Amino acid sequence: MIPDYQTLMLPLLKLTADGKEYRVNDLIEILANKFNLTDEEKAELLPSGQSFLFNNRVGWARTYLKKSGLIDAPKRGTIIITPRGKQVLDENPNEIDVKFLRRFSEFTEFINTKKEDSHEISFSSSQPAIDDLFKETPEEQIEVGYRKIRNGLEQEILSKLKSVHPSFFEKIVVELLVKMGYGGSIQDAGKAIGKSGDEGIDGIIKEDKLGLDVIYVQAKRWEGIVGRPELHKFVGALAGQGAKKGIFITTSSFTKEAKDYTPKNETKIVLIDGEKLAQYMIDYNLGVSIQNIYEIKKIDLDYFGEE
Repeated sequence: MIPDYQTLMLPLLKLTADGKEYRVNDLIEILANKFNLTDEEKAELLPSGQSFLFNNRVGWARTYLKKSGLIDAPKRGTIIITPRGKQVLDENPNEIDVKFLRRFSEFTEFINTKKEDSHEISFSSSQPAIDDLFKETPEEQIEVGYRKIRNGLEQEILSKLKSVHPSFFEKIVVELLVKMGYGGSIQDAGKAIGKSGDEGIDGIIKEDKLGLDVIYVQAKRWEGIVGRPELHKFVGALAGQGAKKGIFITTSSFTKEAKDYTPKNETKIVLIDGEKLAQYMIDYNLGVSIQNIYEIKKIDLDYFGEE
């Protein structure tokens, strides 16, 4: 199990106890071995996929220790214990966490947050809420918050999709597929969707802008779960057209048997359920608008000439 960043503070400080200068990357590897992390745990990423989870937690343990004056960073990517850090180790603490570090004024100044009315939040007030705030690293808090907002948006979109008129639902499908790079133009795709009239097929779109191949589409606002029989009908309709590629889109979901179904004769079908459809609409900015953009930046040490 990957330890949280507060659990890493004391072990990280102890590794520097001899007063030598250490490369942070070397300490990350030592700590990973100390906590018996598997290769899979070492490779686990934050939800954003931008950095390794364990490395991120070690990084924030390092930041909090540095802001508390327990370690220093003599040059890029290295740390060394300070006299204050040695004093703390002499106390032989059982753990070092946010509560422990509050004794240092530099840390409380760094960690202090403000309310919208600019009055500082006192650590003595609403203590459980403050403690909960520091259970995760700032990046993890952002990731969790983002995921909650996105999940709520997905549910809103799915609810709307289930209530729109069938013709408008077809329009949504057309626009999404075009945004994803299929169907050529909106005009081309619009002419194709809903024009086939063949059982099990709602439309035909170009696979690319040149129209070198076509994809057959079924797009339905289903209430119940889509099972394997519906896919059999769709594949049969594809065979009747001599087609090999199809997309089955629904606002509901698919049974396990439907998901496991593999058509014969090299026919390929892609299943898009309501949840995935809502996700694609968010990813391709269809039916949604950007409310806020937050940029996370870090210092460019190369700019300052640090080696």
